[in-house]
Amino acid sequence: MVVLAPALLTLLITGHQLGRAPLWRDELATWSAASRPPADLLRMAGNIDGVAAAYYLLMHGWIRLFGDSAPALRLPAALCMAAAAGLTALLGSRLFDPRTGLLAGLLFALVPSTSRYGQEARPYALATLFALLATLALRRVLDRPTGRRWLDYAATVVGLGLAHLVALTLLAGHAVAVLLGWRAGRDRRLLRWPLALLPAALLLAPLAALGRAQQDRQLAWVDPPTLLDLATLPGAVAQSGPVGGLLLGLAALGAATRGRRGAALAGCVLLPAALLFAGGLLTPLWVPRYLIFVVPFGCLLAAAALGRLRTAAALPIVALVGLLGAPDQAALRRTHESPRSAPIDHPAAARIIGAHRQPDDGIVYAPRDGWALLDVATAYHLRGDQPRDLLAVRDQRDRADFWVTPCKEPARCLAGTDRVWLLVTGERSDPLAVLPAAQAAALRDGFGVDRVWTVPGLTVALLTR
Repeated sequence: MVVLAPALLTLLITGHQLGRAPLWRDELATWSAASRPPADLLRMAGNIDGVAAAYYLLMHGWIRLFGDSAPALRLPAALCMAAAAGLTALLGSRLFDPRTGLLAGLLFALVPSTSRYGQEARPYALATLFALLATLALRRVLDRPTGRRWLDYAATVVGLGLAHLVALTLLAGHAVAVLLGWRAGRDRRLLRWPLALLPAALLLAPLAALGRAQQDRQLAWVDPPTLLDLATLPGAVAQSGPVGGLLLGLAALGAATRGRRGAALAGCVLLPAALLFAGGLLTPLWVPRYLIFVVPFGCLLAAAALGRLRTAAALPIVALVGLLGAPDQAALRRTHESPRSAPIDHPAAARIIGAHRQPDDGIVYAPRDGWALLDVATAYHLRGDQPRDLLAVRDQRDRADFWVTPCKEPARCLAGTDRVWLLVTGERSDPLAVLPAAQAAALRDGFGVDRVWTVPGLTVALLTR
């Protein structure tokens, strides 16, 4: 009951309207990568997103079995979050007592970020699951450090790094737990902890080097963090300012009143955040969602504080988390775009093109050099029915990345086409204005704008010769 109730509640909440929000650009990248043959996928990993190659291979197999609809793509994340909720309750039971574990699992189920990243076809939910598996394995080691338990721990750390390299910052919190455990029992076998990390170091070092080589291209959009970013981090990680603030206060109380176990859990929350902040000052790395894996440990600390109360007093506070997060739960089911960004309705744009296209139509996209991935979105929603990409001379699969090689002579590439669709970001009165000069000139010289549609975040235009 302690494990099952939070897992089922999380699956129920996360599964609600699982496919309602359109796939956003990161999920479209997952679909683009995971839909390729494994050989092409691995070739792509050498150019971009190499750190996610294991996840993409996993999703490739999943798509082969269950298809690539939005609910199907997101279901693995929902299942991972449900399992994570159960493991949060299990870890709380082993660290404190079953009631505290149950409260922690229920808190985790209600935090909006659990639903947000349980409804996202990206590896964050998988990293959260492995963070808990690794911590449970470490807990078993601290109880009795046998060779088999060390091997189990080493294997889960490898899985954690394969799911998301940044999640390895959790090991700083594990170091605190090992140190506190050694000081409490003086068991010299705990000093073998660095040796248990050797398999992960050997297997993941090439992946880390590949990620570092690709970082500037992949994370060029990331700004260095500020003190304001640090102050708003709890809300960003929880995907709700009020929920993040409440959990932070409860977690601080739990860390202060639960001795060395509270201190170890605090290390699992604070040290990854501190390391990501410090790393973000040196290199593009500060992306708050990378820290989703610390949410269960924050919930465990909050539950440790609530565990001091009677159940009749603790449960209303748990319910308050759900109430405070309700507006954010509703918002994340409408769009997965950043709250700072306008929603982008790829399906609406695709429906317009699909309803009006003719067999010989072509299409032009702008921009093509960033992460808008308009061509990938159109290919996903229209499948084989999208117009021909007129200004692409090499596609994503041929290039082994997420972009195309543009035509250097737009007028020549447009020749022979009488109707051209134009899909650009933003809601614009003159969609041609956002194209590169040579492309815009070729279209203005040879075509007239027949009709323009705007949908949230996008402009669709039909040009005729």
